[in-house]
Amino acid sequence: MLVENDSLTPEDALRLNVLLAGELLAVRIDEGAATLHGLTPKGEARVPLHPVGRPERYFQRVRELLGGHALGSPGGYPVHLRRWTRMGQASEKNLEALLKLGEPEAVMAVAHAPTLTDELARRAWWAGQNAAPMELARTMLASPAVRAGAMGGPLSDYLVEHLPFEEDPAVAMQTVRTVLAAGLLAPAAREQLWARAKRRPHYLIGFLESLPDALPPEPARAPPAGQSDAPAARLLARCCSAAGQSYLKAAALVLEKPAVHEVVYLLLDLLGAYFATGRDAPQALADLPEWRAEAAALDALSRLSNAAAEPILTRTTAVGPLMRRHLEPLFAPIVGHLHVLRGVPA
Repeated sequence: MLVENDSLTPEDALRLNVLLAGELLAVRIDEGAATLHGLTPKGEARVPLHPVGRPERYFQRVRELLGGHALGSPGGYPVHLRRWTRMGQASEKNLEALLKLGEPEAVMAVAHAPTLTDELARRAWWAGQNAAPMELARTMLASPAVRAGAMGGPLSDYLVEHLPFEEDPAVAMQTVRTVLAAGLLAPAAREQLWARAKRRPHYLIGFLESLPDALPPEPARAPPAGQSDAPAARLLARCCSAAGQSYLKAAALVLEKPAVHEVVYLLLDLLGAYFATGRDAPQALADLPEWRAEAAALDALSRLSNAAAEPILTRTTAVGPLMRRHLEPLFAPIVGHLHVLRGVPA
């Protein structure tokens, strides 16, 4: 069906209509190069554009033509549809159509959709190359369908490759969390990421969250002899293991240099979850008097959550060293408990 738009040059209108007449999977517009790229089952098609008048208005006319073809909406990407897609209310058919609009916002809406498939992720990744690729990759990798599909590995690799260029610690932390939760990195790549985390402690949050019992080992600590099978006793043995000692050391490292509020809140929640079975450990481990300090540490750490930092962080916007000074009264005892469990002298 020929789509009319008398604001385009005849040459552009003809070429675009030829492209739209075929099987089109996605569209990407490079305004700087004045080129429209179309993804088809046979590969990529390129349509050079020849803007007349104001370029931004011309490209809007191109998008209006695309919207009329894909959605029956001559206005391009409708405002009401923006709201629906961001709320996850777009059908799979609509998601396919959104990728044919040449709109970065529409591509991101597809990435956020609960019904995202691996094939739609492949098309969205192609279509979103001119938008915000790190956010796009991170969003799509959070989808179970993408993690289990062909796109999971390439998205993980892309995020790790470009992670060093992410300056926002909170965003970098979220990227590492997403990558490690996906579980698709090769062992060598995961080891390299762990090595980087020693210099950027906020990376360690992802390891503490997704791999608490599979961290690169530290020397194990001999557990109590003849201990019971009580939850607190199992937790103490977990802490004494090679992975447990690594967990304790990594947590202490994050506490030394948390970069932003988000790191603090998440770390405290993770610690509270890890040590949850240590509640009332002094009573549960009363038959191990030589481990009294460790039992008290387990109990104290089991009571942590983000709420412990709220009275401090809700009163300041400080980050970095100034934030850490505010947190010192909270963090010093926590670090002390971690050192006790590692057998580190005070």
